[in-house]
Amino acid sequence: MSSRNARFQQWEALLGNRSKRQRRGELLVQGVRPISMALEHGWQIRELLHADSCHLSDWARRTLDTVPAEKIAVTRELMHELGGKADTVPELLAVVAIADDDLRRIPVGPTMYVVVFDRPTSPGNIGNLIRSADAFGASGVIVTGHAADVYDPKAVRASTGSLFALPVVRVPTHQTVLSWVADIRAGGIDIGIVATDERGDRVAADHDFTQPTLTVIGNETTGISAGWRAACDQLVRIPMVGSASSLNAATAATVVLYESARQRIGTHLPHSRPVP
Repeated sequence: MSSRNARFQQWEALLGNRSKRQRRGELLVQGVRPISMALEHGWQIRELLHADSCHLSDWARRTLDTVPAEKIAVTRELMHELGGKADTVPELLAVVAIADDDLRRIPVGPTMYVVVFDRPTSPGNIGNLIRSADAFGASGVIVTGHAADVYDPKAVRASTGSLFALPVVRVPTHQTVLSWVADIRAGGIDIGIVATDERGDRVAADHDFTQPTLTVIGNETTGISAGWRAACDQLVRIPMVGSASSLNAATAATVVLYESARQRIGTHLPHSRPVP
């Protein structure tokens, strides 16, 4: 493909238009690791775009040879436009089917630990939270309310592929999640609901995260909603001693996720891979 025809415009729309991503049920994935993670975790690859007139790496060639998707050669100029980086022409881009927003994708059990992000406004924060949730062993992430798009390219890039490794589900209201929680409790799993709040009456480290837990992280500006506040069994705070008045929402989530992992795994987290 060498022209900005209707198909190219569809790919552009997947990057910049949330409603068209949702209507088509697809996103355009950039980057070696996110594409590899999507493949590794069984996401449906519908199209593979590859740069023509350039030498492809072994990874790119192997992906083209083995993935059952439509392959389209695209000029380097157009690949550059779709690639998202000013100084790089990507070898491959992938059009991937968006997963169903079904809470049943999240595994339920006595060790479950789920993070809810309530009405986030920053795609980057969503991606960073998903990355941390994956790193510290969460069962899944739920994004509630009127929120930035989980499949925005900024969120996908910030997650560094973890979006494809971890169940991430979007739901319109907190009531949907509470109904799911009620079903889990009816099934014999006593899952607790905890939220981070600067006025929480318990320090996060003093809360027992070894039990099945759903942790709510609030909006970057306004915190948790009144509905979530009323539903919580416990509000926990992160102690701070410096001059900062608060933490970034994704950073706060990371602190609580680490504490949860520390309690669940023990005082020493495994160092099976280097931290980038």
